[in-house]
Amino acid sequence: MVGIASVVIAGRAGFAIRRAEAARASQCGLRIMTLPQLAARLAGGFTTPLSAEALHLAVQTALSEGGFVELDAVRTLPGMTRAVARTLRRIWDADFDLKAQASRHARLGDVYRIEQRLRGRLPPAMMLPRDLRDAALGRVNSARSITGPIIIEGLSFIAPIWRPLVSALGREVAVEWRASVHADTEWFQGKLTAAEQPASAPAAAIISCADPHHEVVESLRWARALITSGRARPQEIAIAAASTAPWDEYFRFSAEDGGLRLHFGHGIPALTTKDGQSCAALADILLRGVSRNRVVRLAALSDGGLEALPRLLAALPRAATLARAADWQHAVARAIERDSSLGECAALSDMIAVLAAGMDGAEAAAALFLRGRARALWDASLRAAPPPAIELSLQYARLPSANDAADSILWCSARDLAAVPRPFVRLLGLTNRNWPRRSGHDPILPDHIVAAEELDHDPLAKADRRHFDIILESAWGEIVLSRGRRSAHGSRLGRSSLLRHGAERSLARARIPEHAWNESDRLMARPEEAATLVRVASADQCWRDWHRERLTRHDGQFDASHPQILRALGKAQSATSLKMLLRDPLGFVWRYALGFRSAGDDVAPLTISADEFGHLVHQLLHLALEALGRGRGVAGAGEAEITSALDDAVAVVEDSWPRQFPVPPDLLWRSTLERAAALARIGLSQNDVGLPGTRIWSEVAFGQAADFQDPRDLPWDPARPVRIPGTTIALRGRIDRLDLRADHSAVRVTDYKSASVPARSDRLVIAGGRELQRALSALACQQLTRCPRVLSRLFYLGGEGAIETLKNPDEAIKQIAAFVDVAVTLLRRGSTVPGPETFERSNPMRLLLPASPGYERRKRAGYSQARNAITRYWNLP
Repeated sequence: MVGIASVVIAGRAGFAIRRAEAARASQCGLRIMTLPQLAARLAGGFTTPLSAEALHLAVQTALSEGGFVELDAVRTLPGMTRAVARTLRRIWDADFDLKAQASRHARLGDVYRIEQRLRGRLPPAMMLPRDLRDAALGRVNSARSITGPIIIEGLSFIAPIWRPLVSALGREVAVEWRASVHADTEWFQGKLTAAEQPASAPAAAIISCADPHHEVVESLRWARALITSGRARPQEIAIAAASTAPWDEYFRFSAEDGGLRLHFGHGIPALTTKDGQSCAALADILLRGVSRNRVVRLAALSDGGLEALPRLLAALPRAATLARAADWQHAVARAIERDSSLGECAALSDMIAVLAAGMDGAEAAAALFLRGRARALWDASLRAAPPPAIELSLQYARLPSANDAADSILWCSARDLAAVPRPFVRLLGLTNRNWPRRSGHDPILPDHIVAAEELDHDPLAKADRRHFDIILESAWGEIVLSRGRRSAHGSRLGRSSLLRHGAERSLARARIPEHAWNESDRLMARPEEAATLVRVASADQCWRDWHRERLTRHDGQFDASHPQILRALGKAQSATSLKMLLRDPLGFVWRYALGFRSAGDDVAPLTISADEFGHLVHQLLHLALEALGRGRGVAGAGEAEITSALDDAVAVVEDSWPRQFPVPPDLLWRSTLERAAALARIGLSQNDVGLPGTRIWSEVAFGQAADFQDPRDLPWDPARPVRIPGTTIALRGRIDRLDLRADHSAVRVTDYKSASVPARSDRLVIAGGRELQRALSALACQQLTRCPRVLSRLFYLGGEGAIETLKNPDEAIKQIAAFVDVAVTLLRRGSTVPGPETFERSNPMRLLLPASPGYERRKRAGYSQARNAITRYWNLP
């Protein structure tokens, strides 16, 4: 083909496919354009059509200026820019004269004011659609030399705004519209050519699937079967829906997993890509503040700047949320102070400061952490909506498909497919809710202001029916109409009215397919082959063991003297780990043998846990006791000195605690500190020291590693080992408070409890393994001080200072030793069982337990037999 000619198409997919066809046919001089591009070419002067990005940016600026009658109160709401842009598009497409109609209603006046502002804020060469159309009409007499003959292909509807231009062009050059018989062509006066129709259209197969995900799986099975059988090439296959959103994410990952070339005609959802997730991670920090988890996520997704972060975090407490820039700066400084090789982490403080600035520092943050396509996506999202609404912009953002539409399976909307029909078609979502769709109300210009008929000349339902008919009449290879029996949320769905009365074939989700779409699908269809894979055989064995009453390897049974178990038991045990060993053997194996940890919560808690609150009270007591010990001592301290020491302790903890543990928001955190300080005051107010010369220590360590250091003058070497008599278990820990007489004739240890006094506390010894600290502290003092008299007591701060002294420490230690011996024997034998605290709500590893209560009932007899020897110890007083 030689000479100038123009083809008018619709949609991004249509443009790519028509361009490829022109290249294959060597159609030199053929210009492929949309109607707005055709108008811009006629208007001349480097004129360009209005782009979506420029429109959103201009609308955002126009709204920010205010001065509206009705829209002022809502102009800053998230989504307002998008809603106004959508309304303006409808107005322009309908060729609705805003200037003439602005006096009808105040809302119309507001929209007209926005339109007027847009003209002054667009780039000089960019025009609004009505202005562009009028400019093109003014130069339509040059069409013969600018456009040449015009062919309109694939359009089934032309918006009223462009109809005067098309009609005027028909009087200057030959204009041919190649359209389906279902197209809206009544107004067109030029040459109308019917689109080519297949000699015989195949009968449509109607199927129903379980849900949208199942529809995607069946679509990919169908597409692969067509390709591998040789019946169709990828560029002849199309999958479409009236609205693609419910299936986009499933197609995004499933097609990639199956190795199929799939072109997204409407673009890939940005948040399903690494670039989109990088932007989302940065937006999350800027909008909600820095925290450990958020910064780690950004480091994993961004292209640079945070390479030193893993080394820094390895040197910090795992529980620290680091929710403030000051916490990060302090953590970096302390880490470098302890290890000079971490000097490369120094730059992290400046980077975190940029992130902590919030959306005010969005530009600087993007420059630091985003590159290439991610940076372009971030900039475009900021232009599309106000910075606080960037998450909404990212949610709607799309990126170009990586595969070419001309040689790939096409996944697109029905509107796009109707413009470029394909012979092998599968239509999804043919339910009573999704196809045809219902037209919603315009949020800016509802019906009571402007009737829908004035703005919507092509209602959604009418367009969906037209596209459906065009697609079906053009498919000469194969047609499959699919619907889901339920939505992605589980609600029941009915058949679309477009399915009429055809027979429907219902497909089960777990059926054996005729053709698999990926490896997993193939293995599901061939159980004998799947059984040869180790991971499948293991899963199958787990399922079978689930239904057996006897205990198996999937129920906490393992080899005797397992190395991981011996390694866990060989470490020095704290009161916490020993309590778990005795009362939750299964949790002990998970935590200390396998290293399982509960996931940290990135959201600031409203309260801290009971254990953390107790730790907080202990820390206040420790700091206050140390401060009082540097003065006249605890015994000689008055109310003013106690208050001053406690206030200083609160100030230290308020600053340092957030660097190590998650804390509530500021107001609740201060309230928590006040409650903790009130309990600590009770502990400090009862200074029953006894004889003169008695020394007092707080947080006295024992059984620590050889390199443990404490600058204080302690009553013993904290690295000296402490063992439970008659067992192989070594102990480590800290004594809350230790009072030692000068002549070493007696020692008293105090374990502070922030809780209230439990019922029958005077009878408690080890409470079935729940209360070990008091006896273990007494054992440490016996072995490390050799004092003839050891007193060990519990101080219940929540009970206004109630004190319970352990009457017979030696008997308590014997009970613990026997209890430990049974628990260790159980683990060494190769068996672990759930204990009385396994199913407690406070158990952080409860999520690892089977969810079905039937499992516990089925295994009850087996577990009862396995833990028979240890059960009686759980009932000890």
